[in-house]
Amino acid sequence: MTEATTTARHSLWSEAIPHGRFPALTGETAVDVAVVGGGITGVTTALLLKRAGLRVVLVEADRVGSGVSGNNTAKVTALQSTVYSTIERRHGVEAAADYASGNVAAVERVAALVSEVGIACDLRRMPAYTFAFDQGELDAVEREAEAAARAGLPVARDRGELMGVPFPIAGAVRLDDQLAIDPVKYVRGLAEAVDGDGSRVYEASRVLRLEDGTPSRVHTDQGTVVAERVVIATHYPILDRGLYFARLEPMRSYCVAIRLASGAPPTGLGISAGSPSWSLASSGDLLIVAGRGHAPGTSPGEPYDELTKFAAERWDIAEVTHRWSAQDPTSYDNLPMIGPYLPGSSTLYGATGFMKWGLSNGTMAAELLTDLIVGRENPLAARFSPHRLTLGATPKLAKMNAKVAVDLVGDRLKSAEVQSVADVPVGEARVVRDGTGKAGVYRDEAGGVHGVSLRCTHLGCLVRFNSAERSWDCPCHGSRFDVDGAVLEGPATKPLLRRDPA
Repeated sequence: MTEATTTARHSLWSEAIPHGRFPALTGETAVDVAVVGGGITGVTTALLLKRAGLRVVLVEADRVGSGVSGNNTAKVTALQSTVYSTIERRHGVEAAADYASGNVAAVERVAALVSEVGIACDLRRMPAYTFAFDQGELDAVEREAEAAARAGLPVARDRGELMGVPFPIAGAVRLDDQLAIDPVKYVRGLAEAVDGDGSRVYEASRVLRLEDGTPSRVHTDQGTVVAERVVIATHYPILDRGLYFARLEPMRSYCVAIRLASGAPPTGLGISAGSPSWSLASSGDLLIVAGRGHAPGTSPGEPYDELTKFAAERWDIAEVTHRWSAQDPTSYDNLPMIGPYLPGSSTLYGATGFMKWGLSNGTMAAELLTDLIVGRENPLAARFSPHRLTLGATPKLAKMNAKVAVDLVGDRLKSAEVQSVADVPVGEARVVRDGTGKAGVYRDEAGGVHGVSLRCTHLGCLVRFNSAERSWDCPCHGSRFDVDGAVLEGPATKPLLRRDPA
């Protein structure tokens, strides 16, 4: 029996995802475009391509909306922490303006699709804030306000009066008329509009292999899609070609939803400018607090407890109703990667690197990918091309890959933590000696033992246990597996080998 893992399964929104709404792919089907990934990028791309007159098949490894799109803070906003000051510093004002225009259009596209498709996803217009807890964070807020204004956003400065929080803040930059939605209802509503009239949506259909050609063949464990074009919209690319794994840095973050004993949740969408950052939102009468980010494979500490403590110090809380997490990749130069998967390709496309702002960036990516596939000009194509060269970011790229090399070699040199399975405590995991090698062993609350190979099935780094979520996480490229080895998060597509150490 597979042991439950507290990861990407318990969000405020994803608990209502139905089982079996869309069938698994079996046999062979031929269409114009195959889209891999049932999150906001994939489903929006599939719908826009269908509207352009193409026949589309969407394939999702689990259930539509069950990944990062259903495990976030549900903010759809063009104001995103300190993104504009970061982009301007690294790429200039014009790049920040391009990013702003794409995200502003994406926010309005989401609102339009809700209306056009008729999706009941609890859409609300709300102001978004980047705010300073104290004087030490004010400079960052001021820089962001100035950069956002130069990028063309109609931002305003205030002290967060409309954010509706029960504590003083030192200052804030505000962007009005942004969106809060139920992301699962939204994404699944789009999927319903994709399915039918020659286009299909398939769930429980993990893509294992792609034959790129004319046409291409997308293989799952039970079926094949034959398509003239393929879009890889899996958040973190699942194909090793293109060396995306060498240019992306994944980060995990955590969320809790809290019912208040008294008072009210925020009336705006907030995120602090300092480090660590704290994200604030609401859904109905629930407060949502997010943060405590860390790289996969590093110790998360007690993130859910820390988020709850943060809330309890500022609100009168009654109970934590939900807790969940998500993982987001950031590119080496802090811009999304959207376009041909390989240089010059006209058959294979992809999108990634959304920097924790996937609801807007994923929608922007869908617009851009659709234009590229149907042959329309898009002014953002060169800016977000996956094959741009950012010379100023070369040191960051070198640092990222030096860390991977250290992780790849260093973990192999470490000794086993315990000598036998009998030494693994209940409710915990250890690296156990297994003959001349090592295995990962988790002992569940009933005493059952779950043993796996530590070798990640992506590129062979050794996975590490995440105690906050009972998962084995790869420190090199962010693949994640449950305690029985099943894939929770790519780029890996194959499970860890099961092991039964003595």
